[in-house]
Amino acid sequence: MIKPAILLMSILSFLGLSARADELAIGAKIPAVQGVDQAGHPVNLAEGTDKGYVLVYFYPKADTPGCTAQACSIRDGYASLTAKGVRVFGVSHDTVEAQQKFKDKYSLPFTLLADHEGWIASAFGVPPVAPMVPLFKREAFLFKDGVLVWRDLHASTKTQADDVLKVLAKQP
Repeated sequence: MIKPAILLMSILSFLGLSARADELAIGAKIPAVQGVDQAGHPVNLAEGTDKGYVLVYFYPKADTPGCTAQACSIRDGYASLTAKGVRVFGVSHDTVEAQQKFKDKYSLPFTLLADHEGWIASAFGVPPVAPMVPLFKREAFLFKDGVLVWRDLHASTKTQADDVLKVLAKQP
C-alpha cells in the first residue's frame, strides 16, 4: 500500500510540481529530520553530526542488485571511511524489517534508515525514481561538521566508497 505522503509527492512530481525541498546546495546544513533505524530506534540526523564527517546515501530498494552493490561497496570500504572519521547512514523507502534483513544478510556495519513516509528524502530534496513510484533516486551527500561539502546526484553502485574516499583525500 502506498503511503499518503509518498502518493502526494508522486502525484505532484507527475504534474511537474514538487512536495520535496529543493536539492541541498554545497554549504547547506544537514537537515534536522528524524527517522527510524533498522532496529526501530529514532535517529535525528542533525543530532551529533556537527563534528566530523557524515555520509548519507539514498537507494531505491534494499536487496536489489544495484542497491546491494552500493551498500556492499560502502561495507567493503567501511574501515577506510571510518579511519577518516566518517559516519554512514543508508536511507531507503523500505520498512524497518526490510532494512534489518538487508543489514543482516550483507553484514552491513552502518545504520540503515527506514524512510517509508519519505520525510528524510524530502528534507534532502531526493526525488522518486519516477513519477508515481514510491522509491527514492540514488544520491549521496557528504557533510563535514554538519555542512554539506559534496553531493552526488547520480550516485554510483559499485564505486560509492571509492568516490567518497576520493573526495575525502581532497578535503583540508
